[in-house]
Amino acid sequence: MYSAYILFGAIALVSYAVSATLHRKFEKYSHLPMPSGIKGKDIASKMLADNGIRNVKVTSIAGVLTDHFNPANNTVNLSSNVYASNSVAAAAVAAHECGHAVQRAVSYPWIGLRSALVPAVSFASQWVQWVLLAGIVLLNVFPILLICGIAMFACTTIFSFVTLPVEFDASRRALAWLDKSGAISQQHREAARDALKWAALTYVVAALSSLATLVYYLMIFLNGRRRS
Repeated sequence: MYSAYILFGAIALVSYAVSATLHRKFEKYSHLPMPSGIKGKDIASKMLADNGIRNVKVTSIAGVLTDHFNPANNTVNLSSNVYASNSVAAAAVAAHECGHAVQRAVSYPWIGLRSALVPAVSFASQWVQWVLLAGIVLLNVFPILLICGIAMFACTTIFSFVTLPVEFDASRRALAWLDKSGAISQQHREAARDALKWAALTYVVAALSSLATLVYYLMIFLNGRRRS
């Protein structure tokens, strides 16, 4: 069990470092203007149009790094500082979120799988902590409960790993379009690539953290059964 705690500590430190670096990179590239002066909302609208996507609306939402594509209502939602900014960071984020819209339009397999997992993950996320807690308390008298909790948590872990190719592919599509459209210079492309790389790494850390936690609960179950 001590090794599990060491692993959690290491992942927590890496997560903090990646998150801090991401915010530092975005702060830096948020002050690097696009040569053309084009704003995030215009980048998004142009990328959607260039990919023949007419039914997706670009909207502005509150928050910082809250940008996302919502397939339920066909919207690319950009945080206010991305929507109205003409920075390289804004261009990279806007293009990345439109990359998800393109994935859906071309039936990219991984985004289809992730969407299929959403109902199960939503249910599991709502109840998993309570089931795991009850399962640990009642491990010696009702072990199946902890197994159910572990299965529910495994569902969220699988979702975390399925998300990885979706995010990396969206960034690849974003950079490819920025190059092809001529919206960004080679110098600014490297800045956009760097920003998206660190954003993607947050998903990698989250997936590894979820896997480590899953292993931890499995160890609790196995150790409990050995003692009983």
